[in-house]
Amino acid sequence: MIKHCFKFLAYLIAAMTVSVAAAGSYDDLFIAVIRDDPRSLKKLFAQGMDPNTRDEKGTPALMVAIRRESTQAFDALLAQPAIDPDAANAADETALMLTAIAGDMEASEKLLARGAKVQRPGWSPIHYAASGPSTALTKLLLDRGASVDAEAPNGTTPLMLAARHAPEATVELLLQRGADPKRRNQRGMQAIDFAEGGGREFMVERLKKLPH
Repeated sequence: MIKHCFKFLAYLIAAMTVSVAAAGSYDDLFIAVIRDDPRSLKKLFAQGMDPNTRDEKGTPALMVAIRRESTQAFDALLAQPAIDPDAANAADETALMLTAIAGDMEASEKLLARGAKVQRPGWSPIHYAASGPSTALTKLLLDRGASVDAEAPNGTTPLMLAARHAPEATVELLLQRGADPKRRNQRGMQAIDFAEGGGREFMVERLKKLPH
């Protein structure tokens, strides 16, 4: 009986040791990402740490690196063979969506090179790009196969978002690529309504000139 008790105690101590080590590795991973410390990340990966580990809010480490502007950590994570570039956060956003809305061309190209999808059901990277500052990034995603009239769950299209948020050049690009300004979302709104709601009178006048 005593022997069994000692054996159980040994198993319990071993399990607790593994648990504490795992917790330590978890904390070390996100500390390294926040500090933009690729050397520590590589050591953790060599020890078997999953590069797709999520923080307590469900955000993949890759997306934490993007939000923290930890460019070296981003590269170290993306270089891992097991990395999933399309892993989504709790809001169902992907890494490419974050870099798209930020207008980060370099990071977006790296994600695409690792196989990140330009098109997905619901909200897609093209919606985020069309809401952001970079016309070039919107063009990149269109060139890679993103749908110019991609519909969000509520029917909103990239042109609607661009009309309210993006540079005029982005709106022109979407129109040149065949975006339909007459489409309506589930609230019955068209691109011109988005422009008006954003107080962009110059955009309202531009869209009024389109054939009806």
